[in-house]
This record gives sequence, structure tokens and C-alpha cells, in this order.
Amino acid sequence: MRIVCIGGGPAGLYFALLMKRQHPQHEITVVERNRPFDTFGWGVVFSDATMQSMRQWDPQTAEAIEVAFNHWDDIELVFKGRKIRTSGHGFVGIGRKKMLNILQERCLELGVELVFETDVQGDQDFPDADLIISADGVNSRIRHKYADIFKPDMLMRPNRYIWLGTDKPFDAFTFDFQKTEHGWFQAHIYRFDEKTSTFIVETTDDVFRAHGIDRMDQDQSIAFCEKLFAGTLDGHRLMTNARHMRGSAWLNFGRLICEKWSHFNGRSHVVLMGDSAHTAHFAIGSGTKLAIDDAIELTRQFDLFGHDTARIGEVLAAYEEIRRVDVARIQNAARNAMEWFEVVGTRYADTMEPEQFMYSMLTRSQRISHENLRLRDKDWLEGYERWFAERAGVNPAPNGAVPPPMFTPFSIRGLKLHNRIVMSPMAMYSATDGMPNDFHLVHLGSRAMGGAALIFPEMTCVSPDARITPGCLGLWNDEQKAEWKRIVDFVHTTTPAKIGIQLGHAGRKGSTRLAWDGIDQPVDEGGWPLISASPLPYLKNSATPREMTREDMDRVIGDFVSATERARDLGFDILELHAAHGYLLSSFLSPLTNLRDDEYNGDHAARARFPLEVFHAIRAVWPKDKPISVRLSTNDWAEGGNTPEDAAIFAELFKDAGADMIDCSSGQVVKEEKPVYGRLFQTPFSDKIRNEVQIPTIAVGAISEADHANSIIAAGRADLCAVARPHLADPSFVMHEAARIGYDAQVWPKQYASARGQYVNNLARAATPPKG
Repeated sequence: MRIVCIGGGPAGLYFALLMKRQHPQHEITVVERNRPFDTFGWGVVFSDATMQSMRQWDPQTAEAIEVAFNHWDDIELVFKGRKIRTSGHGFVGIGRKKMLNILQERCLELGVELVFETDVQGDQDFPDADLIISADGVNSRIRHKYADIFKPDMLMRPNRYIWLGTDKPFDAFTFDFQKTEHGWFQAHIYRFDEKTSTFIVETTDDVFRAHGIDRMDQDQSIAFCEKLFAGTLDGHRLMTNARHMRGSAWLNFGRLICEKWSHFNGRSHVVLMGDSAHTAHFAIGSGTKLAIDDAIELTRQFDLFGHDTARIGEVLAAYEEIRRVDVARIQNAARNAMEWFEVVGTRYADTMEPEQFMYSMLTRSQRISHENLRLRDKDWLEGYERWFAERAGVNPAPNGAVPPPMFTPFSIRGLKLHNRIVMSPMAMYSATDGMPNDFHLVHLGSRAMGGAALIFPEMTCVSPDARITPGCLGLWNDEQKAEWKRIVDFVHTTTPAKIGIQLGHAGRKGSTRLAWDGIDQPVDEGGWPLISASPLPYLKNSATPREMTREDMDRVIGDFVSATERARDLGFDILELHAAHGYLLSSFLSPLTNLRDDEYNGDHAARARFPLEVFHAIRAVWPKDKPISVRLSTNDWAEGGNTPEDAAIFAELFKDAGADMIDCSSGQVVKEEKPVYGRLFQTPFSDKIRNEVQIPTIAVGAISEADHANSIIAAGRADLCAVARPHLADPSFVMHEAARIGYDAQVWPKQYASARGQYVNNLARAATPPKG
């Protein structure tokens, strides 16, 4: 096979040597426009896991890199006059030039042809190639030529950064945060050989321009950075190897995603690799890792399918299918980390204490969890847990047990919760005419006994026409109130849990069937007329709601007030106003569902006018010592809809009106939504509102274990975690999670206490590998 690798970076060189090693008969050429010893940037960094993969695929190259690399386990934070260090993180740093030279030498040993100082114009330069590897970087000419095939999506990020070096050998991966009169700068620093370290300085565009750095040349920029980080540099200088660049050396990071990675040009198969196919932010040091992993996977697929020109197309298809998943995972984590640094000055740095700031920074990608930190540095994490518990009002003995973050208490107004876990409101469709029954008593009572600190029944409707389905709960008459009383009383007298009520109105999403009979489908008979902000049906076959009049608004406000008064009399501990998921109040907030031409549409304040009228009315009759939370859809997940930035504005408006907490959900506003799912995918919305608006929040969405909750609470991304489906599968979710992580102070109901020991023993037995 005739293979040409365009680009002599890690992706092209490593793929060339692996393929030549696996199948020496291949004729492989690597073409690079620079000279052999030219490189830009300083050091590269990747994880121990990547190094392990390299050992498996070519031990000789791995050994040469291991001799030359700098390995460290520590991360150090410099912040607000403090230095905090944690260990066990496992990074490899090596000079980019040194690494490329190792790969070049290994290529030559194996018989790969290296061609330097040759500027390739395109794939047409190699008409005899069977396979062309486009590893020519983020500005790839090959990708640009076939843009209609590869369909690249390049998003330029707002932060500015400059990639420098220093002759100070740092002994930890160091993050240094410095505040100026205009805002925050951060430095990402790591050593890559015995005497040199990479030193990347980053800041927002506003701070960059406020300091006039956009008008500085390279030397002036470097002098500015040396002065700013003088305390960390200890008299050492900053250096650049980008003297070829004109003007400022400050850059914006470009996030690249390609819809397709390979193409047959009529003569040769062309495939993208490394930065020409995808980029990931330096905040998690993943660019070199992705390049190396690309090279390994493509080589592996050739080994599986056979090194035969007839099967190149199948190989490339399999390669792309497998790599796309891992790249998406890395890019998602890199995006989280990148966005953390983009907002660090406005969201975290001014308000967080160094201890929590460190935790937030370590877990910024959401890939490193609470228990993962325990594996890395148990002593540091236990010290942080003690610090967190003390600030939550717990005073453990010096050598006593410390509760994990999710088991610390939380108070808001007069409400005191014994832990941070909430059973989220979930529709059960099991009421008749809004009436609670034995099912609801057992359903809610068993979860309250299972350890959650706060139990929410499903959205409770304030009038018959406020229901989603005929099976929804209500609180619009005194007969319902009487049935609710035994549920509230059971929770209060039998369990340590508190019980809240979520009041809402379905609006245009009402008059539908029970979920198991066809979710969101209109009822066949016995339906009711719908109202909404505007006359827009939810589905094409849904009934069209009537646009609300002032008379409708007054009637709905009265319904909310009456339901609130009944909830108050019943002794519910917290009230939540449902203004999310496309229901009535949500339909006013979203520009996708509010097309009115009166004072209830326009800017954020206008769209929130009616929901705020409802809020003010219920706050006036709800006890002053009891909190009210507001559930918002913090992202409509649809073009033209509300974004997290819009949600933060609405949260500020509700906060100013007297709301105590925001329950941060998302979506379900329009059926055309395109949510982006992932690990704890809605938690960033809670993080944004909690730390920018400075109001307590509830995080929801894919929170399914103690590790998730501990990570969220400890990092300050939310104050409470609402757990939904896991509570349906396991009424004793909280007790079981406590046992699973070894938290012994979680109390079991006395009737069930004898089962605890057996449950713990079963967990231990399951975790022990069988002998033989």
C-alpha cells in the first residue's frame, strides 16, 4: 500500500511508524513543510493512560519517550495569596520538539520516508497514493478543499491566550490566578524537561482589551505577563518561540468538529486525523492524546480488516465510527473545562474560598468525580470534606467521621434539611379528579422513609383545566385537601424528611392521555379547553389553546393563590412554582411560545411579567419562614429559544421578587428541541445560575449515584440534587447509596434497621472477586 501522511506532527508520524511496524511492505511517506527541528509551542502533555497505550503498540518508541519525559502527580493552585497542592493525578510532559524528534528517528529506523520543507498544496500532489492521511493541523488545506464533504464546524472561543515558556522548572502542574484592576488572568504551567516549562497565559477578551494588550507587540505582552506573574516566576523570564508571527501572539481557541472524516477522491482515500479532524482545548491537555489515539485506532482497524487496498473504505468507516464516540466524550469534557476558564472571573474567583475553588477547578471537566479524587489523593479529599462539613454547620471531632457533602445539612429560611437529596417531582398519572389516594401515600411515604431529605409529589394542578392528563394530582378543592393531609402528616410524623409541593398549570400541554396510553397525545374524549400565552398547539394534532386574556390571568392567579393557601394550611414545608417545560408560565417566558403583541411580550421583563404576577401573589400568602423555589427551563434546546444566559436573567428577576431557590431543569418547551445529552448534562445550568446570580439552586438530570451528588455539591454547582428515576427504581435510594460509599451515620427506620448489616455485607461480598 502507498501511504502519504501530510503533516509531520504527532498524528502523522505516529501513524506512519505504527503502520510500517505492523506491515513493513507498505511504502509510507511523511511530508512536512517545516524543517526537522522546527516546532512551535513548548511542551505537550498527556495522561498515564495514553502512555500505557503507546507501550502496547510500540514499546521502543514508548521507552524513548519515557526516558525523555517529565512525569508528575501534583497539581498546585496559586490563588488569593494561598498555595494548595494535591497529588495522584498522573501527567506526562515532554518538549514538543523532543517528542517529534523521537518519532522522526523511529520512523527512519522502520523505513518511513520523511520529506521536510515541502509545502503540500493538496491531495492532487500524490496521485499514486492509496491512502492520504490529512494530519496537516487545524488549518488543514485538505479539509478546506473538501469542506462540502467533511462539513467542518469551527467555533472560535472568546478567551485570549498566549503560549509561552520559562526556564523555571516547576515541580507540579501549576495554575496561577491573578486579579488586576480590570479582571482575572490565569496561567497554565507545566514542566516538560529538566529546565523548561510551558507557561500559557489566558484571560477574557474584555480584560485583554481593557489592559490595552491588543495594542502591544510580543515583547510588550511578555513583559506584561512577567510583571503580572512575578511572584510565581521568582525572577525567571518568559520566552516565546513564535517570533515568526506578526503583531500580537495572543490567540483565540477554535473548537473544530467535522461531520465526516474520510473521502474517496477518485484515486485515493483521504482521511482526517488529529487537529485537522477535531480539536480539544488545552485546559485538559488533550490535543496530543487525541492525535496518538487516532493513529492507534486507525492502525488497529487495518490489523482487523487486513492491510489490503480493497478494504480501505471499510477500515476508514470503522475507524471513524469508533473514534467519533471517544472524541465526542473528550471534546465534551474539554468544553466543560474550557468554559470553566472562560467564566472563572465572573462566576467563581471573586466569591469562592480557595478550598472550594480548588475542588471546582479539579472537577471542571465533570470527568473527575468525588470518588475519583479520593483514589488520587485521599488525604486531600478528606481534608476538604472536613472543611465543607464545618461550613455546613457540622463540627466533627478531630479524628471523627466526617459526612460526605451530600449528607451535610442545608437550611433556607426556616426549612432545615438533614441532607442534600431531593426526590424530584415525577408524574404518576394515578389520581382521579385530582384526588390523592393510597398509591400516593405509599409512593411518597416509602421514599420519605428511604432517606431523601425532601420529597416532592408530582406537579400539582391548581384547577381542573390546569391538568396535563386526567390522572394528574390537584389541590383546587377541600376534598383533595383532606386526602393530602394524611400524606403530609405521615411524612412529618413517621420520617425525618420534609415534603414540598410543586404547583403548576399545564397550559397548552394539557388535556392529554396518560403517559402509557400515548404521551403528549390528546385525549379521545372528556378533554377540556386550553389556554396559553399564544394560540400555538404543542403538537400538530394537539388542540389549539386560546390566547389568555386579562380575565384569564386574574382567574389563574386566583387559582394559584387558593392552592397555595391550602398547601399552607396542610403544612407543606416548601412550595415550588413550576415555570418550566412549556407549561403555562413557561409559555410566557420563551420567545418560541410567546407571540403576543401586548405588554406581556418583548424583553425578559415583559415575558416574565405574568409569571412574576403569579409569584408575587403566592408569596404574599405563603408563610414568611418557608421558602419558595421556582423551576425554570434553563435551556430551550431550540434555535431562537431561551439559552442559559436568558435563564440567568429570569432567575435574577425571580430572586428580586423574593424567590429563595431556582430548580434548574431544561427543555420540553417545544417538540422540535435538540438537547445535547451527556454526563450530568444539566448541571452546568445550575452552576451558572447559582454562582452568577448568587441564589441557591437545585440540580437535576442524570444524577444517579452518590458520587454524582457529592461532586456537584462539593464543587458548589448546586445546593441540592434532585434525583428522579433512581427513586422510582429504589425507594431506599439514599440509604443504599450511603451504605455503598461506606457512610455509616445514615439512619435507617427502626423497623428496617436489622436489614442494614446484611445489606452492607452483601455489598462487600459482591465487591470481592470470587476465589479460583
